[in-house]
Amino acid sequence: MIKVQDLTKEFSDLKRGAVAAVDNVSFEVNPGEIFGLLGPNGAGKTTCLRILSTVLKPTAGQALVAGYDVARFPESVRANIGFMSCNTGIYDRMTAREMVEYYGRLYGIEEEPLQARIEEIFETLQMNEIRDVLGLKMSTGMKQKVSIARTIIHDPPVLIFDEPTSGLDVLVARAVLEAVSALRDIGKCIIFSTHIMREVEKLCDRVAIIHKGQILDTGTVSELISKYDQPDIEEVFFQLIHEREPQLSLKASGMGTAV
Repeated sequence: MIKVQDLTKEFSDLKRGAVAAVDNVSFEVNPGEIFGLLGPNGAGKTTCLRILSTVLKPTAGQALVAGYDVARFPESVRANIGFMSCNTGIYDRMTAREMVEYYGRLYGIEEEPLQARIEEIFETLQMNEIRDVLGLKMSTGMKQKVSIARTIIHDPPVLIFDEPTSGLDVLVARAVLEAVSALRDIGKCIIFSTHIMREVEKLCDRVAIIHKGQILDTGTVSELISKYDQPDIEEVFFQLIHEREPQLSLKASGMGTAV
């Protein structure tokens, strides 16, 4: 459902020239799977997801989403994805229902199926009690529910979550993770970006550890823990960073090539 091959995105820097925010990245994500991108801030997670959602064009390599090349068929890609970040962007003067309905119409959903879809989503996400609440009066948890609802209103097969729990309290974050897990259970293909280790352990079927634009390794949490003989994914993460940091720094300086 998502296939990324040798994906690279470079930006120009006045001092350093071309800088690769995403550097030769490859991975695949299947239906009914949550694939985690685990890395610190600045690792390249958001750049990668912006390419997948057609906000950015890759410098090199290829990314296919739902069978469509993100560079050649961006409109088809956008019709098949839902994208959610930690920035809710909720309109103050629209109610929860109006917000979700508005996005449904943007996607061109006909009136009768749109109304049925809204009812289904509000029931599934337990949003009926906030359907008439204005954005201005919503709590953070309410806003996140609305964000999820508008992300899935057109029933896309692929969902992209870019650090959706960042800055949330533990109860709201838990509700978001439960909603994402439920979407996986109905067959959605999900890519989930985070820097929070416990979210990866709790939620992700497979994970790619990314640092300075490169994927250091990929596998299930248990596979990676076993492979590196560590007690948890956090220790795996720090071991990989420690081992690869000299090579990545050398490549960034233009003095060598990482392996």
